[in-house]
Amino acid sequence: MTGSTVTGTDTGVRVRFPPSPTGDPHVGMVRSALFNYAFARHYGGTFVFRIEDTDAARNTEVSYKALLDTMRWMGLDWDEGPEVGGEYGPYRQSERSEIYADVAKRLRDGGYAYDCYCTAAELEAARERAVAEKRTPGYEGTCRNLTPEQVAKHKAEGRTSVLRFRMPDKPLSWNDLVRGEITFAPENVPDYVLVRADGSPLYTLVNPVDDAMMKITHVLRGEDLLSSTPRQIPLHEALIELGLSGRVPEFGHLPYVMGEGNKKLSKRDPEASFSYYVKRGFLSEGLLNYLALLGWSLGDDQEIFTKDELIAGFDGTRISVNPARFDLKKCEAINATHMRQLAPEDLAKRIVPYLADAGLLKGDAPEGHRANDDEWRTLLAAIPLIQERMVVLSDALGMVGFLFIDENAFTVDETDAAKVLTPDAVPVLTAAIDALEPLAEWTSASIDEALRAALIDGLGLKPKVAFTAIRVAVTGRRVSPPLFESLELLGRERTLSRLRAALP
Repeated sequence: MTGSTVTGTDTGVRVRFPPSPTGDPHVGMVRSALFNYAFARHYGGTFVFRIEDTDAARNTEVSYKALLDTMRWMGLDWDEGPEVGGEYGPYRQSERSEIYADVAKRLRDGGYAYDCYCTAAELEAARERAVAEKRTPGYEGTCRNLTPEQVAKHKAEGRTSVLRFRMPDKPLSWNDLVRGEITFAPENVPDYVLVRADGSPLYTLVNPVDDAMMKITHVLRGEDLLSSTPRQIPLHEALIELGLSGRVPEFGHLPYVMGEGNKKLSKRDPEASFSYYVKRGFLSEGLLNYLALLGWSLGDDQEIFTKDELIAGFDGTRISVNPARFDLKKCEAINATHMRQLAPEDLAKRIVPYLADAGLLKGDAPEGHRANDDEWRTLLAAIPLIQERMVVLSDALGMVGFLFIDENAFTVDETDAAKVLTPDAVPVLTAAIDALEPLAEWTSASIDEALRAALIDGLGLKPKVAFTAIRVAVTGRRVSPPLFESLELLGRERTLSRLRAALP
């Protein structure tokens, strides 16, 4: 981090990732989880995963499960949290209501917070006055020092109250781990609400209380939450004075992740949805690598690295203060690099679920994969033909799907057929059939020799013209793995059958 030297790492680092279970997890959220995870692992600390689910109207169990699945898919194992437990649980805020109620009472009894009876109309009128007088809008402290008589009068009028935190009348500063020294003037940080009139706690209370009681030492979070920090630091100090906490965490605010047009990446942007990457077949290694580059670098211009290398290098430096732009093309390129680094058998295992979900595999797997022995051997043999060409795992459907599809379901791409399988292709297909039928050995070398003799030497065609019609007829597409190796894998019977079927 560029702004400050990381301290407190010798006393045990404890960081947290506290998402809300609303909607599909997005890449900015996962980037934040990744940075906290790497920071904790680098210092041998504790990574706490907790769920901020106090907004019952927006939270869903589907989103909660998606969060857990996302963390597991990325390999971000947590030390404390859901399904793991820990000393400072429970780790879902919806199960901590009694804790928040008790802390709110202590803050009120200790004079750190007070009941505010201002109505919405009164607050809006005060805001309009501030704007008209060119002052910074904000709560004016109307209820800060109410007398018992004033409180009784408000109650008699049937007014309800919220609980507000009493902010100190002084500049609020901290040494941000990313951005360095930051100061907020007191007029820009007015007293704020901790508890609603119905008694339900707000983020402004539950987040710092959980950080305090879970003994969080470092808070790495998005830049959008920077304005929360000058509110939370005095609350942390109050909790220390009440004996509920031992320290104020160190704060670092991560740069925005920007999308197209230099706008902040929105949940509405397709590339923001984490499930998009899982469905397309990105590798967790590739996506982890790319997300780590959004606002951070390993140094020495190294852009390709493993999770272990990330952990070794994430020492609390080199986080940028500048927004990071999400570039899908670069993300794909990095993923393709990790794809090429996989062992062939490993890549084949990862491809199997995509072929199975498309209905292209028939059997139950070796080692639990849904593929029979013949399918597995065919796929393993195809891997060297496609590995260098793949960007995501789902690419395998178009590249090798023709090897596994039932013959009665095999079709040729309509556009490619219209352009290639014209009457002009009939002599090519006929000559290919005549050349391949009598082959003694069905190998890529013999197939290559026979087709070149028949089409290039015999018909005088250029290779591109000679082989494109065969490729489309047999694989269904103009783009496929190397042709001769593909025909060898497909086998004599199916190859000849498809060539004949392509004839008018």
